[in-house]
Amino acid sequence: MAVNDVTGQAPNGLKVMVIDDSKTIRRTAESLLKKEGMEVISAADGFEALSLIADYNPDIIFVDIMMPRLDGYQTCALIKHNQKFKGTPVIMLSSKDGLFDRARGRIVGSEEYLTKPFTKEELLGAIQRHVHPRAQVANG
Repeated sequence: MAVNDVTGQAPNGLKVMVIDDSKTIRRTAESLLKKEGMEVISAADGFEALSLIADYNPDIIFVDIMMPRLDGYQTCALIKHNQKFKGTPVIMLSSKDGLFDRARGRIVGSEEYLTKPFTKEELLGAIQRHVHPRAQVANG
């Protein structure tokens, strides 16, 4: 992780958590986001993610729906029920593009739903929409 020693922040101040049991998805997202100067914290499942969230206090969280042990819906619900993190945007990731999955994601509190494979533009667009002032690029 590229963290500035003085502030403990990523260069642009944005910390993104990616929770997915697929190493390929985690690496892809990490590579795309790090190229944009963001700090990326990745976790292989919901349990690992929940233990890291308090330490890193991410600005936005991307979570896969289909994971062993604790799925994305359960992970999102636990994040949203925590007083400290309920305002943290959670974006659901899924290989399924079903209406039911989208609705269930909304019920547990997710802000958005991206279908895998996602593009760099989709990832960055979600960050820009949900992490307000810090993700905005100054226009001169």
